[in-house]
Amino acid sequence: MTGLKTTIVAFSFAAFATAALAADPVQQHNSSAVWFENWQGLSNATMTIYAPTGKITVIEAKSGTPVYQLDRAETVDGIYRYDLTAATEETVKIVNPINNGRGDAQSDSHNVPFAMSGSFVVSRGVIVTPEIVSEDQG
Repeated sequence: MTGLKTTIVAFSFAAFATAALAADPVQQHNSSAVWFENWQGLSNATMTIYAPTGKITVIEAKSGTPVYQLDRAETVDGIYRYDLTAATEETVKIVNPINNGRGDAQSDSHNVPFAMSGSFVVSRGVIVTPEIVSEDQG
């Protein structure tokens, strides 16, 4: 019976871990835009893009994935970094009652935040997938 319980617990944990990994958005791109797939359960997204020139662009999306479009007139080659934040559907109890809203907006819980960061490369004015270069061993 103990072996069966262990198997059930291990299987449940594996299923939960797979579900947790499947929920993370996946960066996608074409030659002029960056967006995310697997966007289930996220809202109120903010994507902040840091260009190699120092220019900062902020894109907000109440629902759906934020999409960054290259501005062909201002695009420079290099590595563009981004920070992505959003609210999940999961809620947690507010620990500090000072931050619980006012009037009709008052609540005893808030949405759990989601955050990730990453980068993409622009070369010759288009977004590219960089080549993976490795040294030969020998």
